[in-house]
Amino acid sequence: MRVIGGRLKGRKLGSFKGLSIRPTGDKVREAVFNIISRPGDAFAFRRVLDLFAGTGAMGIEAVSRGAQEAVFVDADPASITVVRKNLTLCNIVDARVYRGNASEAVNRFAMKHEEYDLIFIDPPYASTLAADTLKAVDSSNILSGDGVCVVETSKRTPLDVDLKRLLLADERHYGDTLVYIFKRGHLSCQDT
Repeated sequence: MRVIGGRLKGRKLGSFKGLSIRPTGDKVREAVFNIISRPGDAFAFRRVLDLFAGTGAMGIEAVSRGAQEAVFVDADPASITVVRKNLTLCNIVDARVYRGNASEAVNRFAMKHEEYDLIFIDPPYASTLAADTLKAVDSSNILSGDGVCVVETSKRTPLDVDLKRLLLADERHYGDTLVYIFKRGHLSCQDT
């Protein structure tokens, strides 16, 4: 696994042995960043929240492309260790790493009035955590007005959730992976 764009392009990242974690592959990560970035524009996302961080690849990719600050959250102590290792490998110092439940982290950040321009939600595929966490983001004010929330699930467990503030702006399929892009307000897929 490696960083695929920006100032850290080509930097190798540490990963996990075994099947305890499923990092987002290079092709899907590149596709996600192509969808959310506008060609020729500077990277628009200053503050990034990587929930279910795993290896931290998504948040690190955002920092490589120009994000100024990243926050990583994961409940697995092994993930926290790998995220910290990868931040050190990439010499990223403007990052915070938290061990804990993603929905609880969203609520804690909302109570502190923190806002993020880009939020990644990529839980284990065989769980309801994507919907639960997206609901927590939807009911909070942690996504900035122009922010984007990216949710990754398996095509075997598509996202089915009623939201009040966030609207689906785009949906893509990559093999077994479904990627959903949510934004605030009324947007069509052509606006992304």
